[in-house]
Amino acid sequence: MRRLVLWPVVALAEARGILFPWVPVFLALGIGLWFGLAEEPGLLTYAGAGAVLLASGLAWRLGPEAAHPVCVALGCVAAGVLAAGLRAHLVEAPVLGFRYYGPVQGRVIEIDRAQSDALRLTLDQVVLADVPPARTPLRVRLSLHGPPPDVALEPGQVVQLTGHLAPPEGAVEPGGFDFQRMAWFQRLGAVGYSRDPLLLWEEPAPGAERVNRLRTRLSAAVQAAIPGDPGAFAAGVMTGDRSGLSGEAVAALRASSLAHLLAISGMNMAFLIGFVFALIRTGLALVPPLALRVNAKKIAAVLSFGVAWFYLLLSGANVATERAFLMVSVMLAGVLLDRRALSLRSLALSAVVLLLARPESLLDAGFQMSFAATTALIAGFGALEGGVLRGRIPRWGLPVFTLVLSSLLAGVATAPYGAAHFNRIADFGFVANLLTVPVMGAVVMPAGAVAALLAPLGLEGVPLWVMGRGCAWILAVAEQVAQWEGAVTAVPAPGGWVLPLISFGGIWIAVWRGWGRAVGLAPIALGLGLWVGATRPDLLISPDAALVGLLGPEGRALSAGRGAGFAAQSWLENDGDLAAQDLAAARAGFTGPKEQRAFTLAGWRIRQLRGKSALGGVGAACAGADLLIVAAELPAAERPCRVIDLATLRRSGGLALWVEGDRLRLQPARQSWRIWQRKSGPPLPVSFLAPPAPRLAALQ
Repeated sequence: MRRLVLWPVVALAEARGILFPWVPVFLALGIGLWFGLAEEPGLLTYAGAGAVLLASGLAWRLGPEAAHPVCVALGCVAAGVLAAGLRAHLVEAPVLGFRYYGPVQGRVIEIDRAQSDALRLTLDQVVLADVPPARTPLRVRLSLHGPPPDVALEPGQVVQLTGHLAPPEGAVEPGGFDFQRMAWFQRLGAVGYSRDPLLLWEEPAPGAERVNRLRTRLSAAVQAAIPGDPGAFAAGVMTGDRSGLSGEAVAALRASSLAHLLAISGMNMAFLIGFVFALIRTGLALVPPLALRVNAKKIAAVLSFGVAWFYLLLSGANVATERAFLMVSVMLAGVLLDRRALSLRSLALSAVVLLLARPESLLDAGFQMSFAATTALIAGFGALEGGVLRGRIPRWGLPVFTLVLSSLLAGVATAPYGAAHFNRIADFGFVANLLTVPVMGAVVMPAGAVAALLAPLGLEGVPLWVMGRGCAWILAVAEQVAQWEGAVTAVPAPGGWVLPLISFGGIWIAVWRGWGRAVGLAPIALGLGLWVGATRPDLLISPDAALVGLLGPEGRALSAGRGAGFAAQSWLENDGDLAAQDLAAARAGFTGPKEQRAFTLAGWRIRQLRGKSALGGVGAACAGADLLIVAAELPAAERPCRVIDLATLRRSGGLALWVEGDRLRLQPARQSWRIWQRKSGPPLPVSFLAPPAPRLAALQ
C-alpha cells in the first residue's frame, strides 16, 4: 500500500528531465481558470493567487526534492491567474457606450478586409462629435461600404468620414465566440461601417507609422509586379497585407486547408529564416580564409535573428507572427548556445513567454493550432529519429518521406482545433498541402527573400516573377481542391471540455516516455465522445431580437433571410450546417410576415415582433402566443404575456432555449459581468419557463 501511495511521487521524481514542457500547460490552466470564472475576480482572488505563488516558491526552495514538481505546478497555475488579470487591467481602454452616427476622424493604423470583402480601416487618435475624449475609444474599426476612396490609403493618414459605430458585441449564443472579449484585449472600443465618401484630412506626419507605411508600399510594389490574386497572395506572405486578395481566393484557400500558408505564422517564418540562415552560412563557407576564422553558424544565427525581427515588424506584429518570432528566436538562441535548436523544451519556453505576455492568446485558434502542429512534429520525428529515419530510408527518399510525414502529423494534430473553431474539416487538405508546401518552401519564400535583397539594385523582377508562378500554383491547387465533391465537411461545435481533454491527452503522448504514453489516449477518447454526444439548442435568439433560429428536421430555420448576418453565420456553423442564411430562412418552421413571425416549439406558441410596428402589435400577438420575442424595450406595465425584449437581452446577450419536458430552459450567453462587458443591470441566470397556464390546468 505504501508503495502504491508513493508511486506518483516516485514517477514524478524519475521524470524530472522531461517535466519542463508541462510548465506552459499549468500556466495555461491558470489562465483558463481566470477566463472561466463566473464573476470578475476581486483583490481577494488575486491576493490568494499571489499567496499560492509565494508559498509554492518557498516550498520549492525549502521543501523536499520529491515535492518540487507539485510546487512548480501550483505556482504556474497561480502565475497564470495573475498574468491574465494583470493583462486585462493593463489594456483597459474606453469603450463606446451607445450607438453613434456622425463624423468620425482618426489616423489609419491598419487596412484589411472584412468578411463581406469590404475594405476595412482601423483608426486611432479618434475624434467623435460631442463625445468627450475620456469616453472616446482609443481605436475604432469601420468597413467601407460606400464608393471606393479617391486616394490611395496608407497607414498614418488622418481621414474623416461619416459612420455608424456601436460597442463590440458579445457572444450570440452560450459558449460562442466572444468578439467583445477579443476587442477588449485589442483595445478596440467601437466597430461599425460607413456608406459615405472618405475624405483625406491630413497626410502622414514625418516618421508616423513608418513601418506600416513601408509595408503598404512594398505590398503595392509586389502587386504591381505580380498582377491579380497571385500578387495579392505574394504580398500577403511577405508583408501581412491580405487586403488585395479576392473573396473567392480566400474561400478556396480555406476549403482546401491552405489558408495557413497565407498567414504569417511558424511555417512562413521558418521557411524565410531557414533560407536566410542557409544562404549566410553557405556564403561564408565559400570564402575559406573567413570560414576558418569565424563561426559561420553563429554569425548566420545572429543575422537571421535580425531578419526575423524586421519581418515581425513588417508584417504588423500580430499574435500569430509574434508566436512564430518567439519560436524562431528560441531556435536561434539554441544555435548560439550550442544547444539543440528544436526541442520540446524550446517550444515550451516560447509558449511560456507568449502566455505571460499575452495570456488571451490561449483562446486563439492560431495559438492552439500552431503549438499543436509543432509539438506533433517534434515528438513524431523525435520518436522516429533513432529508428525509421536512421539508415532505413534511402537518402533520395528521405525528403519525400519527411514531407508526407510532416503533413500527416501536422494535419492530425491541428484537425480538432480547426474543426472546433471553424466548424469544418477540409477532407482533401492533406493532398493540397502535399502539392503546395514544397512550392512554398522551395520557391515562394526563397524567391521573395532574393527579391528583397535585389530590390535596392532594381533587379527584383526575375525573383518576383518566380514568386508569382509559385503563388499562382498554390492558388490553382486551392481552387481545384475546393471544387472537389465533399471537399468540406461541416462539424458541430464541441462543448467546453472537449478541447482541454484532447489537448491534455495529446501533450501527454508527446511528452511522456515509454508505454505510459498510452494513458494519453483516454482523455482524447473522452473528449471525442463528448463531442459526438454534444447537442444544439432548440431555439436561438440574437442579442438584438432581430433574428430567431428554430432547430428542425431540415436543420436550423431562420426567421429572416437578411440582417443579423454574424449571428446567422455563427449559429449555422456551430450547428455543423453549411447553408447560407437565405437558404436557412426558406426552411419550414416560420409563418407570417417578416415583422410578425409565428412558430411553435414543442407545443409552445411563440411570436417574434420586429420593425417599427413591434410595440404596437404586442397586445394582439400576446392573445395568441405563450411567449413573445420583441425587438424593442417594453415597459413592465405593458407585458400582457411572457416577453423576451431588448431589456432582457441586454442582460443575457444571445439567448438559447432548450425543451425539457413541458418547460423551456433559458440559457444566456452572458451569465456574469466580466471586465470587458458593459453592465446593464444584474446578469440573467439560467432559468426555466413553466408550461402555460391552460396546460397546467389540463395536467391537474
